[in-house]
Amino acid sequence: MRAQFPLFWLALHRRRRMLAFLAAGMVVFEALIVAVIRAVPPAQLFAGPGPTGPDALKAFSGSTGDVSIASYPGLLGAGLVHPFWIAMQLTAIGSLAAAAVAADVESGTVELLMVRPVSRLRLLAERAAAVVAASLALNAAATLAVAGGVALTPALHHAVPLRGVLAAGLAGCAFTLCLSGPALAVSAAARHRAQVIGTTIAFGAVGFAVNFIAMAWHPAAPLRYLSPFHYYTPGDALAHGTIAWGPFAVLVTVGCAGIAAALPLLLRRDLAP
Repeated sequence: MRAQFPLFWLALHRRRRMLAFLAAGMVVFEALIVAVIRAVPPAQLFAGPGPTGPDALKAFSGSTGDVSIASYPGLLGAGLVHPFWIAMQLTAIGSLAAAAVAADVESGTVELLMVRPVSRLRLLAERAAAVVAASLALNAAATLAVAGGVALTPALHHAVPLRGVLAAGLAGCAFTLCLSGPALAVSAAARHRAQVIGTTIAFGAVGFAVNFIAMAWHPAAPLRYLSPFHYYTPGDALAHGTIAWGPFAVLVTVGCAGIAAALPLLLRRDLAP
């Protein structure tokens, strides 16, 4: 184990196999999405292009604007908001966030850490960095897989600029940071890893459901602002080649606020199991 930032490296080392499988699964899944798009053009798959169909379908293409799922950007965006993509991200975030504090409290090993010259601030900082690093790795794997498919497919390359793939990847990083911050805050206050994992999964699943309902049912439309999926729009980024900096800032702010809230929670709590 490396002498510098040992808690960071230990957190990643303990879950290296899980992260390797998740990264490989991310690459295979996005490559499969590209393969499907290459085999069946959107016009044939959805019987016509354009922004037609229920507005709720935009939730499945990662768009809040005019990007239809019956388009190349919409289909690629669907691969970046697919439940499988979400599940892999939540698995990494939930596992590493639970291990940040709650898992050590549950097992009693946190007392072994605290008798060493390790401050609570350092414990949280290195464990939070491990969560962020894992999320960056998964987003990088997905982005590289999509970029490779776009670069090797003329029709896709014509419809989706590579800068749009990069923009979608950066939006994915902001989205996972938005989920990681609250998960770390829960870990800093919880005594059981199941509480952290359950909260992380609920945050992701409920967020997606709220966004879908808000787009499908007009009276619930204002609720979309409560969901992180409203601000995560990879379909728009793929189509336009740019990041919507306002929503990006919201996601980053929520994530940073969660991490900031974790520190006072950890400093004030009793770490005894």
